[in-house]
Amino acid sequence: MELHERSWVEIDLAVFRENLNFLKSFLREDQGFLQVVKADAYGHGAKEIANAALAEGAKYLGVANLDEGSILRRQGIKAPILILSPSLPDEARAIVENSLTPGVSDLQLARLLDKEAQRLGITQAIHIKLDTGMHRSGIRLEDAQSFLSEIAKFKHLEIEGIFSHFSAAEDDEGFSKAQEEGFTRLIESLDIKPKYIHLANSSALIKGYAKACNLVRFGIMSFGIDVIGNLQNKLLPVMSFKSTLSQVKRIKKGEYVGYKLSWQAPRDGLYGIIPVGYADGYDFMLSNKAVVEIAGHTAPIIGRISMDMSTVDLSSIPDVMPDEELCLLGGKSKETRAENLSALYDGSAYELLCQVGRRAKRYYLMKEQVLHSAPLARRDFIASDFADSKLSRIISQALSARLRSEEIGEMVYREILRTLIFNQDRDVHYRRNFRHLVRFDEAEEGYYPAETVLTYDKVLDSDYFIVACAASDEVLRSYFLRNDVEYRWLLDSGLSLSEDTFEISSVKVGGIDLHTEIHSGEGFLEIRCHHPELANLIGKEQEFEIRTKTFYPADSHQLSVFISDLTRSVEIVFEYPASLKHVEPVSIFSGQEKNPAMSIEEGRISLKTKEDQWVFPLSGVVFTY
Repeated sequence: MELHERSWVEIDLAVFRENLNFLKSFLREDQGFLQVVKADAYGHGAKEIANAALAEGAKYLGVANLDEGSILRRQGIKAPILILSPSLPDEARAIVENSLTPGVSDLQLARLLDKEAQRLGITQAIHIKLDTGMHRSGIRLEDAQSFLSEIAKFKHLEIEGIFSHFSAAEDDEGFSKAQEEGFTRLIESLDIKPKYIHLANSSALIKGYAKACNLVRFGIMSFGIDVIGNLQNKLLPVMSFKSTLSQVKRIKKGEYVGYKLSWQAPRDGLYGIIPVGYADGYDFMLSNKAVVEIAGHTAPIIGRISMDMSTVDLSSIPDVMPDEELCLLGGKSKETRAENLSALYDGSAYELLCQVGRRAKRYYLMKEQVLHSAPLARRDFIASDFADSKLSRIISQALSARLRSEEIGEMVYREILRTLIFNQDRDVHYRRNFRHLVRFDEAEEGYYPAETVLTYDKVLDSDYFIVACAASDEVLRSYFLRNDVEYRWLLDSGLSLSEDTFEISSVKVGGIDLHTEIHSGEGFLEIRCHHPELANLIGKEQEFEIRTKTFYPADSHQLSVFISDLTRSVEIVFEYPASLKHVEPVSIFSGQEKNPAMSIEEGRISLKTKEDQWVFPLSGVVFTY
């Protein structure tokens, strides 16, 4: 793949899946695996790695905290997600609402989780964290039985798993066996075993310390990092950090390169400038130690790594030219593997992977084909990270970039989105399956007796709402600015506002007949619709049904029905008496479907959009007669 950017990161998902299959070959038939995707999957991209791991059969995903888990939920990941690090008490509600599974090792958090689960009427899964000798988080083994007894008292919590963490499974056999034995004794002492028991990471699995487990956590080794020391031919790096030479220069014997004169040329030669430094995550400690892979060779980094540049000795590669692609980490050379680079300064391969490519675009590959890319700096856009004013600017700028015109982008934002979002309540309300029937009977004393039936589905956001009838356009417009009004009707100015001229014959939400209270004032009639049981339905989608009886002036010669909210799937029906010999519908629809299907029969006209079509506010139909 030829990109020739200043720097970029390639993530090979085919290699990742090959590494998974290698690790899975060590699992017993009764063992599954949890894929750790914390720290943005060690810098590889949590969403992409999660999806690839789930495709390979992962039972669970592991994150460090609430934020990482909730981001995955917003990215559409529905699989079980375990929070591996301790959670804060204030995070209990969001943990339950995001269907995350917390690791639990204190009763305060358990109590709060139980309360939130009770509020939602669900059972919350938790995994109990044990301390088997690492002495970070977790319940000490001698306290585990009493802690489990206390947890069992919470009616809305389910102990789905018990887990612990090895301290040094890759290189300390004695301590690892002691941890495993203590963990196993505790598990064997339990009368009821939880669904998931996990202690082993990839190293422990390969070393044979996973006997008590039915779930194994795959972490850094799945990304091709050999922390054991003899698997570099089996595990391949998933990540490659690449750049291009920005310059090739000559240097004379005795001249220095970089800050603090830390490298002096032993002979005349060539060196190159790489537009990557420690601000890009290429660790400063690699100065005068690392090598890069370039033109089929390796070449040493010379001098101090700067914030934005590094220098490489090209004396042994005389034909190399500017714009030549090079690999700083990963790639085909063993010398540029993360574990080997970090060993040069007694560092951590974990840290190196997490920090590289801070300014780089990330490209996801499958067998050398680019699937997609992730942007510079932020891997994914999470709207809730931004304040409203900042988010507004981002939306406007994104539209301008997408439409390739700042003027058109600003117009679309100002006239459509800003009106929709900011001139109403901040929560955008929308309706589904909207059906509005208006039926006229024969005129009496200059007015048609009118029945209306309005039904639609909508998320209930309050324990009451208003049906409003106004005697003027000015008063009616004020009701369009209120988000607690579900139905509006304009009464002819020749009629007095009262229950005799505008009546709610029935109003229901979720099949519940609502109570109504009438309040009248100058030019308006308000009916407050409420019921105690509505409080239990808030936040859930319900069917609304509103039936009215009123009067409509015969000399108006037109009836207008408009949509006031963003709506998906609309049907408007007008039924009229034989005395109205000619009725002509004029539709005004803005949205995906400009001309909905129309049916005209004797005494009945209907307009209906397709079920999946969105209709914007102020769409509707005018029936002229």
